[in-house]
Parts: sequence; structure tokens; C-alpha cells
Amino acid sequence: MNRYDQFFINGQWVDSKKNFASIDPSTEIEIAQIASATAADVELAVQAARQAFDSGIWSDLSGQKRADYLHAIANEIRENIELLSRLEVQDNGKPYAEAEWDINDAADCFDFYANLAKNLDHNTEQVIPLPDARFSSVARKEPVGVACAIIPWNYPLLMAAWKVAPALAAGCTLILKPAEATSLTAIELGRIAEKVQLPAGVLNILTGIGSDIGPMLTEHPMIDKIAFTGSVPVGKHIMQSAAYQVKNISLELGGKSSFIVFEDSDIEAAVEWIMFGIFWNQGQVCSATSRVLIHADLYEPLLNRLKTEAQKIKIGNGFETEVKLGPLINQKQYQHVCTTIQNGINDGIRLVSGGKRPPHLATGYYIEPTIFADVPEDHPLWNEEIFGPVVSIRSFQTEAEAISSANNSIFGLAAAVMSQNSERCNRVARALRAGIVWINCSQPTFCQAPWGGYKQSGIGRELGEWGLDNYLEVKQITTYNSSEPWGWYLK
Repeated sequence: MNRYDQFFINGQWVDSKKNFASIDPSTEIEIAQIASATAADVELAVQAARQAFDSGIWSDLSGQKRADYLHAIANEIRENIELLSRLEVQDNGKPYAEAEWDINDAADCFDFYANLAKNLDHNTEQVIPLPDARFSSVARKEPVGVACAIIPWNYPLLMAAWKVAPALAAGCTLILKPAEATSLTAIELGRIAEKVQLPAGVLNILTGIGSDIGPMLTEHPMIDKIAFTGSVPVGKHIMQSAAYQVKNISLELGGKSSFIVFEDSDIEAAVEWIMFGIFWNQGQVCSATSRVLIHADLYEPLLNRLKTEAQKIKIGNGFETEVKLGPLINQKQYQHVCTTIQNGINDGIRLVSGGKRPPHLATGYYIEPTIFADVPEDHPLWNEEIFGPVVSIRSFQTEAEAISSANNSIFGLAAAVMSQNSERCNRVARALRAGIVWINCSQPTFCQAPWGGYKQSGIGRELGEWGLDNYLEVKQITTYNSSEPWGWYLK
């Protein structure tokens, strides 16, 4: 196995002075020692990114040449898909088929932003019509500068791609800080950058404990942009620290997304999408539709089918055939989910299925798919992000009631609606206060479409052209073209 006790800084591998352990959540056994950054390492990475940006070795390249590098990275990801997928399973615990899906998506993301980088050559400047013919003006797009991308552990390489690809396409240089729980594929991205001969300092990968080095990065005066995906409390802290320098930030935070199922919905389709919306990736998905509103006429029949199918899900190590639910990421998250479930049981919430460790798995951070029904709107199960395979369900009578309940949240990342009535689906979708709304499905994500939320689910948008805009500044350049004197002071 490759070494993971080094940083990728300024195009070179730098030895660390201290390390921490990466644990396989399916076995609870150490799989690697990961480099743990210090203040000196942070400074080295920031200086490398700053020098690379200020020198123009990346930002001055044509969009076409930057695109060539991005396409090369995409190709290398595909060439190494088996290695990268296996590392994701070991590091994160997700089933192999999910990991492989994610790695393919990461490659597609680099290709997508490579194509947008080419377009920047033609769309960098926009002529602005002015009412005074003596002046001409253009609006120019330029890279924001040095960016710092801080990513979560639920989709390690894919979340890196969502930030690294548009930042590089825009002409920024970058420091990537992966989650300490899942650093392996981010380090492999450094090896890929080295192989495609990305110019030194353009991409720097700094592993370490977030609470130690996160503030050093977010507060560093030489970093122009912070892009963070993670929890609301950490996002708030980043926002506060960035405020002192009025630093450019984008935040993709938590969610508690609703799935509204109307009475005319097909039960089998509803069961499939409800399960995909909460049990995919062990429910460790910020956009997971973890609270489900079912019309009263369909409520008990759908609950019964959901229970039956949830109990069929194969749970186990992600390398085992047909496993659809792996372990949670680590002991801390496992304990949080277990405590949340037990609190719901203690409060008398109706437990339909699951709620405990699978009896055949003595080790690993495994929890059965868990279904709670008749959950009150004021209960933590309904309002708080659990980030595990736990779905909360309640019934509704009217469309207005369902919309009101779905919107009654501090979050606004995603939502879903299901009905055979397309007019109703579109009407409800437009009424939901969320940045992403799915109709007759839940969770499909495409790099061409914007991603981000309302309210405490974040600021800004990733993916699509909106993701590229995250890493661009807009400059106005106005020229006085007349030979006539301005004549305000000098007559």
C-alpha cells in the first residue's frame, strides 16, 4: 500500500512530524498512518499556493490548457478506479458499488469543469452597453486567488472533486483539507496531480485534525476563499472567523430534508425512493430525505411495505456481495446515532423497525435500517440531523399541511415530492423552501445542476456553472474613449 504519512505540498511529498490512525469502520482496525499537519505545515502549503497563484503559472494559462490538465486527472481517476474504490470502502465503510459510483462521478466532475474552463477563453469578458457613447465597459471574470477547500468524510473523493475541479478550472490555486476520518483518496489525488505534472503549488493536500489546523487555514490572511462542506456548527465558526477579513466563503451545511408522498403514488416506487433517500451511504448524506410525510390514505400500507423491504437490506462489510448498508464512519458517529435512537424509544416514539446493532455483526459500527412512525413535529427525531440510517415518518391530510410541515425547519437543503399528478408535483416543488427539490425520486445528483441550500443549509452553490462562479471574481473595466476633455474642473 502507498504511504499516507506525507503531505503533497508544492508538487513534492513532505514528511510529517506526527501522524494519526485511519480506522476501517467495518473492522475497527487501523489501516494506515496519516500525516497530521502542524502550523509549520500549514504555512508551507499556504506559501506554495500563494506563490503559484501570484506567479501566474496557472491563472495565466489559457482555459484550454487548464482543461487539458483536468481531463488528464479525470482519466487517471478512471484508470485507478479499483484502487480508489477499495480505499473508499476501507476508509469510509460504504459498499463497493457505491464507492465505484462515487469515483466515476468524481472523474465526470473533472471532465465537466474542464469543458467549462475551455469556455472561459471565450466568455471571460462581457461587453456592457452604456448610455454614454464616450465610454465603453466590460465585466471581466478572474480567479478569486488562493482557495482552501475543506471537505467532509461521507463522499471523500467526490467532495474533493466538487471543489478542486471548479477551483482549478477558474484559475485558482488550492489547498485541499480532507476530513481526518477519510484522507486516503485525497492523498491519492495528490499522486494523480503529480503524475499529470500539474504545476508545483497549484494543488496542495494537507491532512490533519480539523480542530487543530482548520482555524489556521480559515483565518490565514493569504487565503482568499474558503469552501467548506460539513456541519452547521463548524460552518458558523468558519463564517465568524472569515468575517474578520471579509473573506470569500461558500458553505454547504446540514439538512433535514422532507419527502412528501401523496395518496396516488405507486407504493413500490415510493418504497424504493424512500429507502434510497435515507439508507444510501448509511444515511450519512447531508441531503438525505430523513423525514417522510405520507398521505393518511397511504400511510399504514406504505409503512408495512417499507418495513418489509428495509428488513431485507443486506448489512455488512462493503466488499461483500450484495451488501447495501455498511457501517457508520466511526465510533463517535455510531454512538451519536445509537443515543438518538434510544432517546426516541425512551420518549415513546413508535419504532417500526431496526434501531439496534445487527446480531450477526459483533464488530464494526453497524446499525440496522431504522424506521420511526408517528413522529411529532416538535421531536428531535423530526427536527435534528441524525446522519445515519434513521427515517422519521408522519402522516398528513392536505397539500397545504404537507408543505407547511416540510418547510418548518431551520434547514433548506433538499426536499422531494411524489405523485402521479405532475401539476401537483410542480406546484409543491415550487412551494418548498429548499435549494434542491426532487420529483418522483430522491437523491440523484448531476454535476451540471446547482447544489446548495436555503436557510442554515448554507451559502452559495456548487456544481454546474454556479460552482465555477464560486471561484471567480467579477471586475468592471470602464474606458473613456473620447478626445473631448471631461471639463468638470478644467474648462
